[in-house]
Amino acid sequence: MTQTEHAHVVELHTKAAYAHTAAAHIHSSSDHASAQELARKALKCSLEAARYAEKIANEPLSPVEF
Repeated sequence: MTQTEHAHVVELHTKAAYAHTAAAHIHSSSDHASAQELARKALKCSLEAARYAEKIANEPLSPVEF
């Protein structure tokens, strides 16, 4: 996994984490509809990150140059 690919996966997981945190905060303020929308967004980011990471993991390794 290149540095750029790794950074992209990290970014997707970070977005998912923020969306989960925001959903929990909004849910505690009794705005359940908005919380559900944020939870859906968080799930979408998490699944996208997992698919991307799996795709990268299944790619053949390229030789390392020194």
